[in-house]
Amino acid sequence: MLNYPRWKKILISLLSVLGILAAIPNFLTDAQLAKYPDFLPKNRVTLGLDLQGGVYLLMEADLTEVRKEKLESKRGDIRDALRKAKIVLRSSIRNNAIYINLTDKSQTKKALDVIGGTVEKLGGSLTGRGVDDIDYKVGDDGIIVVRLTEEGLKIRSNEVVNQSIEVIRRRIDGMGTTEPTIQQQGEGRILIQVPGFDDPQKLKNIIGKTAKLSFQLVNESIGVNDRVPPGYIRYPMAESERRPGAPASLVVSKRKILTGENLVKAGLSYDQDKRPAVSFRFDRIGGKKFADVTRKNVNHQFAIILDNVIISAPNIRSAILGGSGIITGNFTVESASELGLLLQAGALPARLTVVEERTVGPDLGSDNINAGKIAAIIGLLAVMVYILLTYGAFGLVANFALIINIFLIFGLLSTLGATLTMPGVAGIVLTVGMAVDANVLIFERIREEFRNGKKAMSALDTGFEKAFSTIVDANVTTFIAAIILFQFGSGPIKGFAVTLAIGIATSMFTAVSLSRLIISLWAVRKRPTTLKI
Repeated sequence: MLNYPRWKKILISLLSVLGILAAIPNFLTDAQLAKYPDFLPKNRVTLGLDLQGGVYLLMEADLTEVRKEKLESKRGDIRDALRKAKIVLRSSIRNNAIYINLTDKSQTKKALDVIGGTVEKLGGSLTGRGVDDIDYKVGDDGIIVVRLTEEGLKIRSNEVVNQSIEVIRRRIDGMGTTEPTIQQQGEGRILIQVPGFDDPQKLKNIIGKTAKLSFQLVNESIGVNDRVPPGYIRYPMAESERRPGAPASLVVSKRKILTGENLVKAGLSYDQDKRPAVSFRFDRIGGKKFADVTRKNVNHQFAIILDNVIISAPNIRSAILGGSGIITGNFTVESASELGLLLQAGALPARLTVVEERTVGPDLGSDNINAGKIAAIIGLLAVMVYILLTYGAFGLVANFALIINIFLIFGLLSTLGATLTMPGVAGIVLTVGMAVDANVLIFERIREEFRNGKKAMSALDTGFEKAFSTIVDANVTTFIAAIILFQFGSGPIKGFAVTLAIGIATSMFTAVSLSRLIISLWAVRKRPTTLKI
């Protein structure tokens, strides 16, 4: 049907204009964009690491530390459960296992039942019970040996990596960077790409700190050279807190009053003397507990410990009510902001180490952009010249639709906030050829119908109708391939899949709808008797 209803003409025109308006900010300088009307879209396509430079880090979680912490935690659970059952024991950890030696061997069966009650199911779902976190047995010497199961460790390791990714994402987002890529790569490894960031050391400092925060009471009666009694531990003072005549370390209770998990907010603040500090606020439970502890320990010290280092050890002058306070010390504005960001984002569940580090300079990124531009322009011009020489005036329509198609691709990428990488540029170049392919199918079908004796108007109508199903089949199969690439690919492959999928959708629109509308308007107005195609 060459006669388009008015609503369809308006819809196709409106979509084309909106696509152009959404794409225009990508072709403006910053100064020009600042003068761009506020009621028009101003989003730009975000350039990836390979196009604008930035920092690439591959980090590995210390899963050995996770195993040790899990063993210590499980040992405490089992010991508490056995003592509650009035079973006397001695326990130790060695060779990645918990060894439980019962004073009364006749209680072995009872002890095994109690230990069985501490088994935790990991990875469970509505359809499955999950796997046991431990297995246990009695050795020939009558000692009960408890080990972590490999399946449970694997599940716990995946949880640690996923938690680390979320914490890293919160920390990087708090730095104000744009579109970082943070994803798991292999077992226990995390890939981090931050486009536009040029300080890898600062990024490593922000990401690499475990940031495990705790509040613990200080034992003021134990000197620097005194032996540390059971139930206490000695931690060093932070370098910024060391002063002449003051102790370089303090002994604190192992019992933690509060941890960073109770924090709901932390950030840069200032003390009464207008010096940089870090303000914090606890949740309801944490605030109540903090008030109770400080009320009972007025005129005593408590230590604020970050990653086993005391960053502040103030005296409690009065009960701290309201669940908030500030951490003072020799902070700069930058260091206080950084500490506030770390505390706000939360602690990493495991220590991370840098396995691989790369910095892509902006010069290399601009070289990639220029190379991509040259490839796209050459490809576009070659295709447009070929189409024009082959199909004449109909080629002009196809070329116009091709230009609109490119605007639509950039408009959609800008609207979706997608990140464009070099593989994404390759996807755009590929869709240029695919967009013309649909027009070629239509024009060849029109040519064939006209040569077979049909009148010009009938040939146009039949050509579009019969080519439609072929175009849909070809594009749907390619679209399925793009979905599979996006689902199972990673990094650059996903970028290629996104631009390919968007290009397929826009080329379908421009070839089947926009080109047909333009040709229909011309045909209805001119009523041609012959076709130069």
